[in-house]
Amino acid sequence: MNPLRRTPPSRLTQAIALACAATAGVASAQTLSEVVISASREAQASLDAPAAVQAVGREAIEAAGPQVNLSESLNRVPGITALNRQNYAQDLQLSIRGQGSRSPFGIRGVRLVVDGIPASMPDGQGQASTVSLSSAQRIEVLRGPLAQLHGNAAGGVVQVFTADGPATPEAGASVFVGSDGLRRLGLFAAGQSGRLNYVMDASGFETDGYRDHSAAQRRHFNGKWRFDATPDTRVTLVANLFDQPTSDDPQGLTRAQWEANPRQADNRTRDHQTGKSVSQNQVGLVAEHRLDEHRRLTAKVYTGERELFNRLSIPLSAQNAATAAGGIVRLDRRFSGLGLQYTHQVPLGEGRLDTTVGLDHERMTERRQGYINNLGVQGALKRDEDDTVSSTGAYAQARWWLNADWSLLAGLRSNRVRFGVTDRFITATNPDDSGRASFSGVNPVLGVTRHLSETTNLYANVGRGLETPTFTELAYRAGGSGPNLQLRAARSVHTELGLKTQLAPGHRLDVAAFHIATDDELVVASSAGGRTLYTNAAATRRSGVELAYSGQLGRNWRTHLALSALNARFAQGFGSGTSAVAAGNRIPGTVARAAFAELAWQPQAWPGLTSAVEVVHQSGMWVDDVNSDRTRASTVVNLRLGLEQRLGAWRVREFVRLDNVGNTRYVGSVIANESNRRFFESAPGRTWMLGVVFSRSLGG
Repeated sequence: MNPLRRTPPSRLTQAIALACAATAGVASAQTLSEVVISASREAQASLDAPAAVQAVGREAIEAAGPQVNLSESLNRVPGITALNRQNYAQDLQLSIRGQGSRSPFGIRGVRLVVDGIPASMPDGQGQASTVSLSSAQRIEVLRGPLAQLHGNAAGGVVQVFTADGPATPEAGASVFVGSDGLRRLGLFAAGQSGRLNYVMDASGFETDGYRDHSAAQRRHFNGKWRFDATPDTRVTLVANLFDQPTSDDPQGLTRAQWEANPRQADNRTRDHQTGKSVSQNQVGLVAEHRLDEHRRLTAKVYTGERELFNRLSIPLSAQNAATAAGGIVRLDRRFSGLGLQYTHQVPLGEGRLDTTVGLDHERMTERRQGYINNLGVQGALKRDEDDTVSSTGAYAQARWWLNADWSLLAGLRSNRVRFGVTDRFITATNPDDSGRASFSGVNPVLGVTRHLSETTNLYANVGRGLETPTFTELAYRAGGSGPNLQLRAARSVHTELGLKTQLAPGHRLDVAAFHIATDDELVVASSAGGRTLYTNAAATRRSGVELAYSGQLGRNWRTHLALSALNARFAQGFGSGTSAVAAGNRIPGTVARAAFAELAWQPQAWPGLTSAVEVVHQSGMWVDDVNSDRTRASTVVNLRLGLEQRLGAWRVREFVRLDNVGNTRYVGSVIANESNRRFFESAPGRTWMLGVVFSRSLGG
């Protein structure tokens, strides 16, 4: 589907309309014409994108669960591991091609973007919990060298796009209930009024939790207002309000604890009342203007705030040490950013040159305080500092369509990330730990695509990446107080070879092979009681193969398959004594083999009925760098049924899911290198969910 063989969109409105029309799930027969933006920052057919990129559409998001966690639907994308830790205090464990698996909480090594606004902080730390899936139209996952052009993210990019309102306004409500006290209520309104398109979605979520001491509550609002000022100018305002007043932290279990009772929590969690409350509010403005038929300018600006209160289970004796930071963390964070991007298409030789240049600047400031956790009661101040981090990046990307058979890609990003710490807690036994650290890099990307036919493309890319430490990784240093400002940035080289083809009408196959060589890999030195220390390992190597297949099997049946194989190892040994890590050891938390298979039945004779069986396989994971223990592989079967009825102006959709039908007992995720050997986080057994969505058209 080389654009030289077809007429490309010539106007801004056409390109955006094409992107917004990409509503099908990855299992749809329409995946050949599926539109993605992540690879080139411009709307293009996914077959043309010279990178490993897949999209999960609205249909798949709705069918995957109560729309609370990204892990519900991302298991259908190869190369990404999204593990629900059954712990809302620590968020998901999300990694791409094995990068990000070390994170004890939050999202690391993967850049998150929602409606063009970064959901990752300038240091690279992100939170998936603030993503509103109930109003998401699609989720894109970009892996490989091209992801390096998006900034401080070594593994890849996850982008979420909020739906546009329908031409005829509608409003409605949703109700979901399920196992372990799951309750989710939602209200929404969306539509078009003149030149204003709007989506407003509010929800409340509660769960008692699968494990002891794992209850959580969330309140969420997501809004998008798009105003077409002129046929060539569009302004979009997005607002996201998130409040999680309660999220108990059951922490990990030892192997003996897990084997005795996978639903239990260690006694220390209750003793210290471990858990977190967090709120985050942000607003962003994106303006797009078509200068002429071939040029477009996009600008964005955003700001937000985040407050966090976190109780950890650190023994009181350790907290009382002169240089300790206590067992309660308070954060008061402010963040903001802006960006400018210019795109230009010009004829060149027999083909066309598509160019994109841009500039991003992001900044975050926070007051970080630590207090004694005296069995859940806040005690004396132990840490008080002001942290700042800023990231400035300039990028350029060009794709030259030489002719109908070949296209070349070249890109470059220059990034500089600066950290600053101002210590306000200085005593006779606790010195001034103020300091500065700066990281920079220039990351090039080169690629070539052979357009074998209208329906088959073969591509190869190579690129360099930079991943700085986050404030989470800089937070503690061994044997003293204050941050670990001696950490170095990890630098990597990514290579990728891929094939995209339509095997037959309604049958799409994507295959990618990759290799990642990383120096100064950031690894966990120790992790105990919520205090994780990091260091730089010598080198790591990751290589693997990913496959995605979608097929329409006659009129009533369709299937989707996603397979991933990953070999993630330390290329050189490091450490000494009992903690010595041998070359060749597996990187903990990585999944060597993963598979998702779906067979869906959507009978033409019964419109509105959809049913499916899903099979999800995950290999075992090593728990630490020395590979002292590992989890067992697991295979679970899920069933789902969906119904839809239209009654005049009303539309009603019902969803039923039964997950882990066989009640398989397995470990869902691990806390890498946990010093107390509480590595294991239990996955739930058989669970159920019922959901219903009511909507009413408000048209005349």
